[in-house]
Amino acid sequence: MFAKTLTHEGHIREYSVRNLGLEGWEVREERDRRVVRQTCYTDWHRVERAMAIFSIEAATLEEHGWRPAES
Repeated sequence: MFAKTLTHEGHIREYSVRNLGLEGWEVREERDRRVVRQTCYTDWHRVERAMAIFSIEAATLEEHGWRPAES
């Protein structure tokens, strides 16, 4: 649904949102493979807000030299 992985000087940031069906959506952020945020929302408006924040954070990191990870 939403996934973005960025790297910079050996560091990794990962942002993801995935649909859990009737359980809602899992919103997750990892830094260097450590989970720093993992939440399950049932309210779509909270999911939209989380994705907007992730997009802003990712854009800011990219402005500072972070690059999308190669698959």
